[in-house]
Amino acid sequence: MTAQTDEAAAPDLLYSEAEDDLRAAVRSLLADRTDTPSALARAESDAPYDPELWRSLGAGMGLAGLLVPEKLGGQGASHREAAVVLEEIGRAVAPVPYLTSSVVATEVLLALDTETEEVARLVRELASGNRTAALAVPFSAGPHTVRLPGALAGTVTAVADAATADVLLVPTEEGLYAVDASDAALTALTPLDLTRPLAAVRLDGVVGTPLAGAEATSAAVRRGLLAGAGLLASEQLGVAEWCLTETVTYARERKQFNRPVGSFQALKHRMAQLWLEVVSARAAARNAADALATGSPEAPLAVAVAQAYCAKVAVHAAEECVQLHGGIGMTWEHPAHLYLKRAKSAQTALGSAGEHRAALAELIDLRAP
Repeated sequence: MTAQTDEAAAPDLLYSEAEDDLRAAVRSLLADRTDTPSALARAESDAPYDPELWRSLGAGMGLAGLLVPEKLGGQGASHREAAVVLEEIGRAVAPVPYLTSSVVATEVLLALDTETEEVARLVRELASGNRTAALAVPFSAGPHTVRLPGALAGTVTAVADAATADVLLVPTEEGLYAVDASDAALTALTPLDLTRPLAAVRLDGVVGTPLAGAEATSAAVRRGLLAGAGLLASEQLGVAEWCLTETVTYARERKQFNRPVGSFQALKHRMAQLWLEVVSARAAARNAADALATGSPEAPLAVAVAQAYCAKVAVHAAEECVQLHGGIGMTWEHPAHLYLKRAKSAQTALGSAGEHRAALAELIDLRAP
């Protein structure tokens, strides 16, 4: 009996047939809509997001509601399916608010009393893909370090996707409020990752609709940030996989001294090492997604491990991609810089690797002296 229980509790790191089908559909759509020239041009523009792409993903394919139960207008899927979507978004550095709206903000709302009319209405709107929301906390805030303001006032800096959101979810020590984004004063910031805009949100004088009390708000925000951090690892995995694939392809085609540069032993070793890191990152990311999907009590541990590891792997893969592409990798015309910036930006998002390592030490009772 014990062996059966242990086996049932073991995480499933493999992709199901349904998840593979979902991946193929998302990758096909992104391949059609996010070619390199348009991605580079959009990154340089004042409007990095592609609203048509988001409508196709969020509303057309129903991906905005993957985490939402069917009774609330969603797909009734799990974090495993959402992780597959984020892998492909990372692979394409797609400029869409999936992580911030369909994962973080949606998870915050689902942690509340969904029988409440206002909460249920917001969940349905986000699940439809016709509206988006952003949690008004700094993008660097993680589930273990987030601090909430005392009241619905002041300025929140570096809020991801606030400029494109329809609704801002503003957590305070008094409770959670829904604020129409058009009522807040937004100041665009210059982000490192040009495909994920940041903004400072000034809340002085705004009127918000109360959604929950103080205790429920604190738990909901942590749930949203925990899910966001866990699934961000899948996006980082997608970034790393693209960088590895493109680097190997280039090394096979690029010739020097009449030989493919990939035949040189030193480069072989670097790419082999990177492959090992990406495989390990896939295991960590899948473990976090599975723990979140099953509601495992080990989810905080799995998320901390995934973020502590995957963030570093994504950055290393992007750096190797730039370097091993040689001169072309250093140019703006090649998309490698978009992946490096996404990886570096994500490295400090939803809790830094250091913060997650500190949380991991607490969770396994290995606190520093």
